[in-house]
Amino acid sequence: LLALLCGSFFVLEPQISYGQSDTASFRVRQTITDQTSFLVDPTNVTMPGGGISGLTGGTATGTTQFVVRSNNASGYYVEINYFDNAGAYAMRGDEDGGAQIRDYALGAGTPTFNLTASTAAQFAYSVHSSTTADTAAAFKYTGSTCNSGSTNTAGKCWKSPLTTAVQVVNRSSAATNGATTTLYFKVHVPSGANPTPTAQTYTATATLSVFVQ
Repeated sequence: LLALLCGSFFVLEPQISYGQSDTASFRVRQTITDQTSFLVDPTNVTMPGGGISGLTGGTATGTTQFVVRSNNASGYYVEINYFDNAGAYAMRGDEDGGAQIRDYALGAGTPTFNLTASTAAQFAYSVHSSTTADTAAAFKYTGSTCNSGSTNTAGKCWKSPLTTAVQVVNRSSAATNGATTTLYFKVHVPSGANPTPTAQTYTATATLSVFVQ
């Protein structure tokens, strides 16, 4: 009997087992937003030299810089847009709205290598970035041909101001510490310009806009 009871105990006793291990995974996510903006805005440009004679002529060049900072891995582009006067004269007289300084005649499309003089007074601009690759393709050159190659020397490819947007910078990577570009503006008045610029200050106004790629 004792043996039978002992046997029953071993049969009926709950079996003790050790649980198998288990795992669960999860993710923690945080989105970092893009920030692309002007770190340094361009400043107003006053041409040096105290003025150009309206009769005997001359040339003046002024510059302004801007700096863009961006954490966008694909980069950004900058447009100069909407010189505020329609037609062929972005630069107008402050006193009477006179339009004797016309937009650069040969640079309405592809910029030209060096500025070609005309019988009229002309206004043009050029672009140079501290990182050459950042400069928009139209302002790079090979030999003496703009919108070609990869060279970007200051003040070589000159373009006419337009009322529509023109790309001046095209960067394909982030610029977390900021990237600098210089805009060059030139007014050339030939001797005996036709029409003769009247004696006053002339002003053009432009806008820069930056966009992510």
